[in-house]
Amino acid sequence: MYDTEFRSRALGLVAAGMSLNAISDELGVSRAALRRWRDDPRGSSGGARPCPAPFTSTPAYAALFGYYLGDGCISRAARYHALRIACDAKLPAILADVASVVRAVHPDRPTHLVPAPGCISVQSNWKHWPCLFPQHGPGRKHERTLTMTSWQRAIVEEHPADFLRGLFHSDGSLVKNWATRMVAGERKRYEYPRWQFVNESHDIMRWCRETLDLVGVEYRQTNPRVLSVSRRADVARLTELIGIKQ
Repeated sequence: MYDTEFRSRALGLVAAGMSLNAISDELGVSRAALRRWRDDPRGSSGGARPCPAPFTSTPAYAALFGYYLGDGCISRAARYHALRIACDAKLPAILADVASVVRAVHPDRPTHLVPAPGCISVQSNWKHWPCLFPQHGPGRKHERTLTMTSWQRAIVEEHPADFLRGLFHSDGSLVKNWATRMVAGERKRYEYPRWQFVNESHDIMRWCRETLDLVGVEYRQTNPRVLSVSRRADVARLTELIGIKQ
């Protein structure tokens, strides 16, 4: 007899597009059982709520997806999984935004604020978080190959600004650069803002580039882990889309 959590995990892999053969090999469960759970998820779980993936396209999910890829993790407990998004304690607006999108995605349970040195984690407990974020797995995200499901991609394409808000408000920053130039024989210093996005995962970096392309914001890949938006019009456009990090 397989428990509800195990079946939910298997259904999450089905929703992520993994073949029944591959799931059977990974989890050690028969393909017949997988087909039965896939075709009748509510009945197979004894009346429990079925896996919600693919999730409904909402701006809140798009933003939470970005926040999860940047500063999020999912941990297994005895009867549920805990989603945690680490937020800088000095940025209350982002903390409030994260808590808001978590509640919007999963309004049925409370959202907890868990203090830690230098940060506050927004935590929500639910057995289906791995279904909603099939990028979850052992080890660090940048040490694994990540795959975006077709339904997640459709959500990002429908709500690109919200996805970028989650990415840049996690692993991005609006910094001041400066340059000098000669004006009437005198060297003058000029300051200008620039958005930077820093992430070790090649997959997450690629998704960031693809989404910037969707909204028409030009960027430059400074190195494999750093992306910069520097042109004045593009900085203004991106700021308009995602807001100031505060």
